[in-house]
Amino acid sequence: RSYFDANFQGLVNINKEKCPRLGRLLNFPSFKSFALQPFTNVTGVVDDRGMCQCSVYLPDTTFPVQKVENLEILAKQLSAKFDSELSKVRQYTQLIALYEEKILNVTIRIEHMEKSSISYTSLDFELIRLEITEMERLITQLKTSLTGSNVFVEQLYVEIRNLSIMVNELEVLDKNNILAVRREVAILRAKLQECEKDRNQTIKHPYFPPGNCGHGPIMNISQPYVIQLNWRGFSYKYGAWGIYSSPLNPGKEMYWVAPLNTDGRYLEYYRLHDSYDDLLLFKFSKQYQVLYGEGSGMAMYNNYMYYNIHGSRDMGKIDLATNRLELRKPLPNAVSNNRFSYAGVAWQDIDFAVDESGLWVIYSTEASQGNIVISRINETSLNVINTWQTKQYKPAVSNAFIVCGVLYATRPLNTRKEEIFYSFDINTGKEGKLSIILDKVLETIQSINYSPIDRRLYIYNDGYLVRYNLNFLQSPNPPKY
Repeated sequence: RSYFDANFQGLVNINKEKCPRLGRLLNFPSFKSFALQPFTNVTGVVDDRGMCQCSVYLPDTTFPVQKVENLEILAKQLSAKFDSELSKVRQYTQLIALYEEKILNVTIRIEHMEKSSISYTSLDFELIRLEITEMERLITQLKTSLTGSNVFVEQLYVEIRNLSIMVNELEVLDKNNILAVRREVAILRAKLQECEKDRNQTIKHPYFPPGNCGHGPIMNISQPYVIQLNWRGFSYKYGAWGIYSSPLNPGKEMYWVAPLNTDGRYLEYYRLHDSYDDLLLFKFSKQYQVLYGEGSGMAMYNNYMYYNIHGSRDMGKIDLATNRLELRKPLPNAVSNNRFSYAGVAWQDIDFAVDESGLWVIYSTEASQGNIVISRINETSLNVINTWQTKQYKPAVSNAFIVCGVLYATRPLNTRKEEIFYSFDINTGKEGKLSIILDKVLETIQSINYSPIDRRLYIYNDGYLVRYNLNFLQSPNPPKY
């Protein structure tokens, strides 16, 4: 043991000189106490010279010198990385302080913009956005560079985002008459100037008394006047209405409303009103029930109602004073049973119309291949006086009416606008294309009735009673038919 201790101490001394790192480790008190303690007892033999000899086998892992060196190398690498990250933190801390000052300056500028009444341009807002974008880029770099949770950086990032949102809202809301208000004012000013120009150049439409056809075609149409919903309710979307005069009271206006049943086909009831006020108050003078009426193509003329009898091509004539069917007669060659009805409106194969000259009927035949046919009807006998063929396909038309011997056809443009697009002059046989826009209350027009009494259109629009005024061009040559 004494020999081992002496030799071990010598090894320690030698290693202290040759390996300072190991020497430092061996100087630790705990290591010294461990190293100088006997590890085990070994039996020895005394040789001829009186020296004790023994064999001791020490394992290779008695002391992990290589691991200690690796640990020291790793510690140096970590120390270098720590110094590098620490220098970045110092740099970012300086930048944060700089941009914190910039944020304060931008905030002060925005508050000044909110409180002042000075008008700013888009360039002012763009400069502020550039500064905020630069700060956002820095904070994004900080968030990716700094590992772990950094409350200060997160809070700063949120504040910069809020500042960007506030600038955008300031320009959009524009409480202080800045950019957005100036744009809107410019637009409104242009519109007002246009309206003022139109007002100063108002065209006075010539007046043509009722019954007078000394004018040209329709020039334009007024905005809709919504009278009210039909008396049976919103579910009764199909029907017709209008104004008529009785031979017994030629100067008195009388109104009629005829909604179809909810199936959109069967005509069962209609009402007569003695005045416009009675119509508005749903006060009726008579309410009649009709047997076997079909479609919304009916018309009132000289105290009679003319309509299509259910399931046939027959024309019916009812006395409005008694509700008695005076006459029933087929319309020659006319198709029926929804063969060629209007587009979007079923069961209107036969459509009656009234103008300044009398009673007409609009329909189609198999020979016309669905094109519109117009016939002048003798209102007393229901005989056909004359017939005209057109080239306009009837199912491509939403509705039609006749004014002073000129047929006008409509078609839908969208859910709120209709267009009078086609005309046929019965006097000359000439067809024409035009574009007069008609505003609708609802999507579908079920019937159009023109009244020569007041020169207005009476339209049944998805259950609502709507009225329009017509304006005409002047014409030196009134039509004759």
